[in-house]
Amino acid sequence: MGTAKRLARSFENVPALPITCASRYVLFSDCHRGRGNSNDNFLKNQHLYFAALKHYYQTGFTYIELGDGDELWENRCLKQIIEIHNDVYWLFTRFYQTGRLYMLYGNHDMVKKYEKYRKNACSEYFCAFTQNMQPLFPDMPYYSGLILKDCQGNHDLYLTHGHQADPLNSVFWKLARFLVRYVWNPLEHFGVLDPTSAAKNYTLKDKTEQRLSHWAKQENKVLITGHTHRPRLGADHGPYFNTGSCVHPGSITCIEITRRTLTLVKWTLNTRRDQSLYVAREPLSEPLPLDNIRFDTTDTDFDGN
Repeated sequence: MGTAKRLARSFENVPALPITCASRYVLFSDCHRGRGNSNDNFLKNQHLYFAALKHYYQTGFTYIELGDGDELWENRCLKQIIEIHNDVYWLFTRFYQTGRLYMLYGNHDMVKKYEKYRKNACSEYFCAFTQNMQPLFPDMPYYSGLILKDCQGNHDLYLTHGHQADPLNSVFWKLARFLVRYVWNPLEHFGVLDPTSAAKNYTLKDKTEQRLSHWAKQENKVLITGHTHRPRLGADHGPYFNTGSCVHPGSITCIEITRRTLTLVKWTLNTRRDQSLYVAREPLSEPLPLDNIRFDTTDTDFDGN
């Protein structure tokens, strides 16, 4: 099965949410929340992320995570991750209780697609704020994809993680997990980067993005993914977008959707004139209206795989 079929299957029997002028969505991906140890790449940006998450909750956004939210290749136990990042999961429960939380799975948290796993790991958690057990996400599914239906045009948004364009991390994900858990994770302590990761191997990153972009153009669909960790708001306003990740050095990125417009945003630590620190929201692009997205099928860079 090739990239096209894997992507097409990701959008079968998935929810469709409306995009109107009043809709407010924020798309994050690749948080890779870990256990708080030296391999927890999310740890350095946790304060930026929580500040952004709080902002989006207070301003009425619906939170959509496009996979790899938790690092379940390097770590076996989700409950330990929830314990370490308790404040994040407490805020997630607030989104969930107001019907504003949607989660997709990626290659690093593929196990969340199994109902038995979710029932064991995601039903309840110990809340540090209340000092007792609280419901987490009882009965909430994790999806392979999600569709945002444009109520005023033909610019529906197709959301998925993006690992479908990377055979090792989709078809052979259990092999990739084994290599990360027992080979590349220990070597990371010595500065050795994982060559099988689309986020760390630039040749693989480019090929993966070529395949995703090709599918979007061929199918005339607006595709938004994560996986490669490289933020992108449509090259020349083309139909392929990427949220980036939450493990960049000193910043996190996401895509906001408001008033039928997409904006690529970076959150970072900044300094006021009095030298006090604050978390700053910085648009990385001009807002792009859905109606300005182009469906140019020219694709000379595609490698055919």
